[in-house]
Amino acid sequence: MSPRADSPKDRFITVYGHRPVQAALDDPALAIDKIMIADGEHGPAARQIESTARSRGVDVQRAPAHRIKLLSGNGKHDNGVLADVIAPGMRTLAAALADADRPGRILLLDGVRTPSNVGMILRTATAAGLDGIVIPHRGVASIDPLVIKASAGVAFRAPVLRSGTAVEAAEQLREAGFRLVGLGAAADTSIFSVQLDSPVAIVLGSETDGIGPDVGRLITDWVKIPMPGAVESLNVASAAAVACFELVRRTEPGVSFPEPVEGQARL
Repeated sequence: MSPRADSPKDRFITVYGHRPVQAALDDPALAIDKIMIADGEHGPAARQIESTARSRGVDVQRAPAHRIKLLSGNGKHDNGVLADVIAPGMRTLAAALADADRPGRILLLDGVRTPSNVGMILRTATAAGLDGIVIPHRGVASIDPLVIKASAGVAFRAPVLRSGTAVEAAEQLREAGFRLVGLGAAADTSIFSVQLDSPVAIVLGSETDGIGPDVGRLITDWVKIPMPGAVESLNVASAAAVACFELVRRTEPGVSFPEPVEGQARL
């Protein structure tokens, strides 16, 4: 399969709206490639953003309002202003797999469209030290101010890997020798007993539809999180946390959790 051409969205996180853009400018830890302001936007908030940007040496560009709307993807809330924040941990999945020090433990999201879930997953996976979280450009919530807020700002530095779709990512991972472990409530095997040796990608689907059939046909192993209580499933962000820290337990030297006593639930 031919790799998708890189785009600016593989290197930058675009934030929009007066407050998110001003907050990004006020954070000295964030490097900003450019600010774009709509031609007709000259209010106090826009003037403050432009002043702060120029004081930081950030390129400020004026553009038609329709272009700002197109780039932000949220014309109702962009206020005619956006910022491209450089995300140092972000790159394409293809570039990561071609690296000599390629990632070995990855999450792949398929159909997770709720921004709060994507943000919490980014935060958890980064905290657990995973090598990458595949956030496809299509079929998964965009990394926007809502995702950034839910991640507590971790989204800016998370090891995000970009692909066109989850199917493209799954195919690339299989071709690169990864085992794809899909979480599904109907699976017979527990995540606590399946092999999770690197390289491995754990695949998470939406809470309503689960992993899509096109990705599902590429899954190597289906697993479930055992739940002895009267609950059918976990929120996808909670399930991601269980999976991430099971990988920590398996692979991090010196990290261990006590085994459950007979008859006691592991979680």
